[in-house]
Amino acid sequence: MAMTEKDLYRDTPVRYLGYANEIGEAFRPVIKKIFVHASYAVAISYVLADTADKSRKQYNKPEILGGGLRGAAIASGDTLIWQMFASVIIPGFTINRICWVSKKVLAANKVKGPLGKWAPTFLGLLAIPFIIHPIDHGVDFVMDESYRKFVK
Repeated sequence: MAMTEKDLYRDTPVRYLGYANEIGEAFRPVIKKIFVHASYAVAISYVLADTADKSRKQYNKPEILGGGLRGAAIASGDTLIWQMFASVIIPGFTINRICWVSKKVLAANKVKGPLGKWAPTFLGLLAIPFIIHPIDHGVDFVMDESYRKFVK
């Protein structure tokens, strides 16, 4: 039975750093923008670290297995594009819009006080587990039909 190497960036709690911006977006209605921006810095740092890791691993493979400079460049591109869309851009935008819409609906219904202030944050946080897999699968599909076809 072959043993597969554990991927620090995908198979451990380090993966949750990629969701930092979603947490930041969920808390946007109740925290200063600097903290939301900091959450993006954490998520993008995670993406860049994963990209560097995948690039290094691919570079170190024998040429015949797709290693070397070309293999590393392809792995870097794939990881960077996939992670930026699946971990940062699409989920950040989605949570932002969920919170924005819920805030507008609450305001239109004259909901004020702690409920009016915190409900968008709670809705944003609750949405995170439900958006992750559909976004990941959607980005996989688009990557399979575009980038991954062109770099073979």
